[in-house]
Amino acid sequence: MNEVDKFEQECQREIATMGQNEQLRNKSQDWINAANASKYSYHFSWFGRPIIQYPQDIVAMQELIWRVKPDLIIETGIAHGGSLIFSASMLALLDVCEAAEKGVPLDPRKSNRQVLGIDIDIRKHNLDAIKAHPLSSRITMLQGSSIEKGMISEVRGFAQKFSRVLVCLDSNHTHDHVLAELEAYADLTSVDSYCVVFDTVIEDMPSSMFPDRDWGPGNNPKTAVHAFIKEHKEFVIDSSIHTKLQLTVAPDGYLRRIK
Repeated sequence: MNEVDKFEQECQREIATMGQNEQLRNKSQDWINAANASKYSYHFSWFGRPIIQYPQDIVAMQELIWRVKPDLIIETGIAHGGSLIFSASMLALLDVCEAAEKGVPLDPRKSNRQVLGIDIDIRKHNLDAIKAHPLSSRITMLQGSSIEKGMISEVRGFAQKFSRVLVCLDSNHTHDHVLAELEAYADLTSVDSYCVVFDTVIEDMPSSMFPDRDWGPGNNPKTAVHAFIKEHKEFVIDSSIHTKLQLTVAPDGYLRRIK
């Protein structure tokens, strides 16, 4: 066994050990609850745009994008656009790396890799900032409800041009909405790629943290994931990811398509 494989196996053993550490898990959740009171995830940006994610999940998404090497990333929920910019930058880096491996000049105009973002309300100041960003040529945005039939049809039509698809769901966080998004878009996920459902952590947080929201414990993305997984054996929860991260908004939310 070479040294790279030995290091990877050692990491996997350590991650498995963390998964059995209830004290660590409880401390991590306590930290998440305390940090959320100050809107911790709102304080980071990517290439100049607010991303509203935990740094740990950003790193995990980078790892998945490198592993999957998608040519399309579909995202529901746009907000300030930081996640779209992040995905576009990762796809651009894939092109750079592939060109370097082949020893050929990089021609960005020939890249087919794209990010598709959907939001029910893309505010003008955010829309203008995203369109003005240097990576905007890789981004397509659609305004409307992600679970409306016309939108679903448009997204599915757009996705037909691509062969390796990764899906991220991060819009309305109610059980019914997320489950409807999963039914609409999860099957666009390529085999061995991921459908990532964000904010499943709501299930593990006190209901008092969501006094003005339609979601909370018992009605959130994690409950939708569990309902979806029961009926869709082509997906499994990749628990190694949230176990490794500990501090994550997406426990049970990293769904790998296995068939």
